[in-house]
This record gives sequence, C-alpha cells and structure tokens, in this order.
Amino acid sequence: MLSNNILAAGLTLLIAIAWLRLNDFTAHRGWVSSSLSRKIIHIGTGPIFVACWLLFQDTTAARYLAALIPLAITVQFILVGAGVIKDPSAVQAMSRSGDRREILRGPLYYGLIFVLLTIIYWYDSPIGMVALMLMCGGDGLADIVGRRFGRVKLPWNKAKSWAGSAGMFFGGWLTSLIVLALFVWAGIFPNPLVSYLLPLVIIALVGTIIESLPFHDIDNITITLAALATGHLLLI
Repeated sequence: MLSNNILAAGLTLLIAIAWLRLNDFTAHRGWVSSSLSRKIIHIGTGPIFVACWLLFQDTTAARYLAALIPLAITVQFILVGAGVIKDPSAVQAMSRSGDRREILRGPLYYGLIFVLLTIIYWYDSPIGMVALMLMCGGDGLADIVGRRFGRVKLPWNKAKSWAGSAGMFFGGWLTSLIVLALFVWAGIFPNPLVSYLLPLVIIALVGTIIESLPFHDIDNITITLAALATGHLLLI
C-alpha cells in the first residue's frame, strides 16, 4: 500500500513539474505574457493537483505524501525568489514585473496553502478542495477577465472591476463544481452533485466579495479563509 502511494506521489510530482515547466517555457519564449502565464499556472495547478489525489490509496500517510509535492515546489519558489537558484524562466512565468522577489509573496502563499489544506482536509471533506478551487479558478480568472474587460470599476475598489468580480464568481464556482463532480463520480463523496450547487454559489459569492476588497498580495490567504469559513457552515 505504501509503495503504491509513493508511486502516486512520484507521478503527481512529475505531472506538476511538467505543467509548471510548460508554462515557464511558453512565457520565456514570449508566446504568452508573464502576467497571463502567472494566472494560467494559478488556475491550472490546483485542479491538476487535487485530481491526482485519486491516484492515492486512502491511508494515514497518503495526505502527507501528497503534501510533499506542493511543499517541494514551494521550497523551490523560495530558493528562486531568494536568488539561490537562478531560473529566469520561472521568474518570468510567476512574477508580474520580472522581479524574482515577487515569488516570495503570492506564489509562496499559494504553495503553503496547498500544503496545509492537503494535510488538514484531504478528501475527508469537500471543504478544503472547494477553498483551493476558489483560490485557483476564481482568483485567477478574476485577473484575466478584469484586465481584458474591466473598464467599469467597483465603487469601493478602483483597482478591481465588475467584470473581474464576475470572473471570480464564475471561475471559482465552475472549478469547484468540476472537481467535486470528479470526486462524486469516483465515489469519494456520497452526496449527489446537485446537493452542492447552492452551497457552491454561496461560497463563490462570499469569496467574490472578499476578493473585491482592497487587499494587496494577500488575496490567496483572504479568499481561502473566507471559503473555509463558509464551507464549514454549508458543507459539513
């Protein structure tokens, strides 16, 4: 059983590295902008990683082995951001301005949240994965949509737009629904998918309100905490 989980962890790590290096490559070649690459990584990494949980046998060690993957990648983020590892492709893909030190903020928080929520929630409950999907799909799509269509700004935060908030809501809701559908289909969660529809709408709405507030560089933390709090009320 342990060897199976070690194999699952190794496969998950390979998939995660391949996904990150693909985005590093496209950003470094100039095929996509660094800001877009950063958000593609932000959106896609979470669903890919959580889907890989299905590769693991449900043992006590499974969640800890799985958590080693985002931990290892987060340590790499720290080393790149601190300048210990020279990786121009990663810096270009994960920073807004090309400053490696930016990786020590948003991307670092992103990785640490994945480690903690994997260990605490795993797939014992949908609460953790919904919070992760809101942080990934919601916050990531908010930035992409807001940059492209965000001409009408929010009255309480001129740095955010109605279009971006719509992207946050839809992205968080849809990504959460897709991931929960996968785990319902796999028999991990016994409730029918339809029972999650309204709770996900409420959680996504709360996350959207929090994302619209003028917090700088801590969206990954505030959105996740709001989703966890609401999830504990609605998804128990």
